Amino acid sequence: MPPPKKPNKMNKDSKKIQKGKKKKKKKKIKIINKTAAVDSKAIDSEWWDIFWKRNSTSVNNSAYQRLHFGVFPISDPFLEISCNAANDAKCEKLSGNLDLSLSCKCVGLNEDSCCAFSDVPLDEDEGFKHFFRVSKRTFEYICSLVREDLISRPPSGLINIEGRLLSVEKQVAIALRRLASGESQVSVGASFGVGQSTVSQVTWRFIEAMEERARHHLKWPDSSQIGRIKSGFEALCGLPNCCGAIDSTHIVMTLPAVQTSNDWCDQENNYSMFVQGVFDFEMRFLDIVTGWPGGMPISRLLKCSGFYKLCESGARLNGNVKKLSAGEDIREYIVGGASYPLLPWLVTPFEGGEPTSLSEFNPVLETARSAAVKAFAQLKGGWRILNKVMWRPDKRKLPSIILVCCLLHNIIIDCGDNLDPSVALSAHHDSDYRGHVCKQIDDVGRDVRDRFGLSSFEKGICVANLVRPKPQSNG
Repeated sequence: MPPPKKPNKMNKDSKKIQKGKKKKKKKKIKIINKTAAVDSKAIDSEWWDIFWKRNSTSVNNSAYQRLHFGVFPISDPFLEISCNAANDAKCEKLSGNLDLSLSCKCVGLNEDSCCAFSDVPLDEDEGFKHFFRVSKRTFEYICSLVREDLISRPPSGLINIEGRLLSVEKQVAIALRRLASGESQVSVGASFGVGQSTVSQVTWRFIEAMEERARHHLKWPDSSQIGRIKSGFEALCGLPNCCGAIDSTHIVMTLPAVQTSNDWCDQENNYSMFVQGVFDFEMRFLDIVTGWPGGMPISRLLKCSGFYKLCESGARLNGNVKKLSAGEDIREYIVGGASYPLLPWLVTPFEGGEPTSLSEFNPVLETARSAAVKAFAQLKGGWRILNKVMWRPDKRKLPSIILVCCLLHNIIIDCGDNLDPSVALSAHHDSDYRGHVCKQIDDVGRDVRDRFGLSSFEKGICVANLVRPKPQSNG
């Protein structure tokens, strides 16, 4: 005989229990969703006060002194050092020959982090700009750009160590700090009280949002704006009708063995990615191209860019010509260094051996070109993630990181914040790279440059004129 069936009552009871569990689970989910729906500005809104207390000069200087004098209270979880190392540091301090790098290694910090202790301004507003490169007003503007994206599609697990959801402001601050300092995700996370994975997720979501929402801060100027740029360059160095300066720089990285190739290995045996930019006289990006391997010649980088194709087709640098005092016309053009080819719309320096009247043009051109050189030094100094050797970056994502740093650079200018010269690189932005002279010369470009002649303009500035011969009549 088959075993007797169990009473239906037990089945009903078990179903009730399971049903109850499901209800409880659903209720829990509702609570979580309700929490996530709270205005993010009200969540963790005191993040700046906490961050400032943790990272300001007053706190860090005391930590810095404890570091070198060997006084470490047990309650301080950030500083751990052996007695011998502490005594060594103390002796070096007293002897006036303190090795900062040694002391940093003793506590597991890098030199940049330790040096930052003494660099933080005492003023809170200046301190904000020190950490995030932007004023509080510009910071709020950036938050307004990405707020909708960061609220509607938040990454998972966005909580700090106290278990509260991160506000949009704190997410933006984390991303800006990661890009500005170039410090590791662990180090940035520690300064905000969040984990490494949170820093990674927040930074990438910010980059995606900025790519979509801030594009209008980097575009080729319209006719009225280009007129202002021409006037700016003429006031800067005397060059008439100049629309910009072009330059390029390397973003150095390490790659896994399976991804290495000669294309990515540049002339200095580094693996790198190129960034090319066209700038106005205020160091604002007007055009960029990136994503190309650092091993390719700069002339090829230029020809692979959309900017080159637009200029060659006549869709760009096709505005009004300017009539000089001698009655000759000058077209729109940009200036570049010797590593760029000489083209009808791209003026480069004379190579040497020319008459003095021609070679004297080079310093004038260099003054105009310095806007691009300084801009890259400002970009890589302000957003240090671009100046450090990147450890095995995703080459598909790296162009997005570069673009967003360029957008932030422009936003600082557009919002009226002054670019801080103290954060710019003191050396050339590609200081480890030897200069390369491009031998590619367009015949029309050669003809244009050969017609350079010295001329005095209204302000008494002696400059060379880029001339184009007037068409001859058949009569």
